Amino acid sequence: MDKTLNYLALARKGGMAELGEEPVGAAARAGKAHLILVAGDASDHTWRRAKSFTAGTDQQCIRMDCTKDEMGLVIGRTSLAIAAITDPALALALVKSLAQPEKYADAAQVLEEKVRRLKQRRAEAKAHARNVKKGKKK
Repeated sequence: MDKTLNYLALARKGGMAELGEEPVGAAARAGKAHLILVAGDASDHTWRRAKSFTAGTDQQCIRMDCTKDEMGLVIGRTSLAIAAITDPALALALVKSLAQPEKYADAAQVLEEKVRRLKQRRAEAKAHARNVKKGKKK
């Protein structure tokens, strides 16, 4: 679980995380929350809200085994019940680091596809920029 929480801390430090219910909801409505994490001891209301944020989208929602205090400690707060990761590659790494990877195989598969599409778009943008600068090769 330490490695998973370290990914959450890394996401916060890199500006790729939204923390708390309102920012997570805003990121989910904007389609930027690739992975929503809910603490294991968070209330059922928080879990239902997180599920409603992802309903009808390909955003993933996971209830973690750690407590609100553990999640809060790693990001510098007293407690944290809900967080969202806005980078698909980091979200995939976090899902793969979870204790039971087979339990989250569906989420990992969706995130792998997102990462693949992101890499493809970046390569196309790089090729386009090169074509604009030097002209298209024949």
